[in-house]
Amino acid sequence: MILIDAGPLVALVDADDQYHEKCVDCLKSLREPLVTVWPPLVEAVYLLGDLPKAQEALWEMLARGAVRLLTLDLVDIHRIRELMIKYADRPMDLADAALVRVAEREGIRRIFTVDRSDFTVYRLHGRIGLEILP
Repeated sequence: MILIDAGPLVALVDADDQYHEKCVDCLKSLREPLVTVWPPLVEAVYLLGDLPKAQEALWEMLARGAVRLLTLDLVDIHRIRELMIKYADRPMDLADAALVRVAEREGIRRIFTVDRSDFTVYRLHGRIGLEILP
């Protein structure tokens, strides 16, 4: 599985996004399933607020299974909070913390994001870096 962050979710459905072409090209090369959690999805829908057709395209990606949602539960809250405190100097937002948490929990080591500056700093279990796509 490959985690997908809000940035590529937006870029894939918004042809005017600065990362659109790069993200579409990357997507074409991927064979593993794309997964995310609610916070990055909420962020993407918010960022696409003035583009209802793009929002609909994002919902369609979920409906047809091109992107799957993984669950977050009460057991994840403590770790998400710890991560946001640990990386408060970035600052780490809820979407990033949720992605790092689910990566730790599920053993996922690859993330599709345009946010290299933060995700090159984050470490799973305090020591393992993520492979960043594209």
